[in-house]
Amino acid sequence: MTFPLELRLTSLVRQTEEIWSFGMAPVDGRPAPFTAGQVAVLEIEGSGSTYLAFAGSPADEGYEFLVKRNVGNSFNRALFDLAESGAGGPVRLRQVVGHGFPVEELTGHDLVLVAMGTGLAPLRSALRLVLRQRAAYGRLVVLYGARQASDFCYQEEMATEWEANGVELRQVLSRPASGEWSGPTGYVQSLLDNLVPTLPRPVALVCGSLEMIEQTKARLGELGFPAEKILTNY
Repeated sequence: MTFPLELRLTSLVRQTEEIWSFGMAPVDGRPAPFTAGQVAVLEIEGSGSTYLAFAGSPADEGYEFLVKRNVGNSFNRALFDLAESGAGGPVRLRQVVGHGFPVEELTGHDLVLVAMGTGLAPLRSALRLVLRQRAAYGRLVVLYGARQASDFCYQEEMATEWEANGVELRQVLSRPASGEWSGPTGYVQSLLDNLVPTLPRPVALVCGSLEMIEQTKARLGELGFPAEKILTNY
């Protein structure tokens, strides 16, 4: 595969007011392979580049990225401008980085996917691949944290495909608006305490800020979780 690879926008879904999922496909039809959970280095001419994790599975058609509108990021602004203008591109895929998640090697295990915010994207990439062979895995638990309920992405998919495949979704808010939330509050790693001891063969897949990842690793360690069973995508 020769980089850069030119992409065009193929679909848009508004997940939240500020976070959209962007579907993209190669202009010439030549896909670049990637591993679930890996990260794309994307560029728009004149607007710089950024790192975005693949939100779709390697088995899906085309690519999908979960992008937050960010006034401090020129690439993000340019991507939203392209989408809203109907221009459709071009966006360049310059490189694929990170080691991703070796989900094919994790059959027979219970998977605990821990994410906050748009860190859900690389975990969704892995989960969509896992669900193609659902019977090969044990329990699938997604722990998903956000600031407010309006920040949760892929809620329709969670309520349909995930639920139909027995995915256990546990959500937490760190800064809920008054009266909007009756579920647990705090940080996503707080959801681990009553879960980990119930799983016979767990592997944790973790995505989020560096601080969140380190705190999650530390909490898992305190719960007796082996370090080699805690995986990050990058």
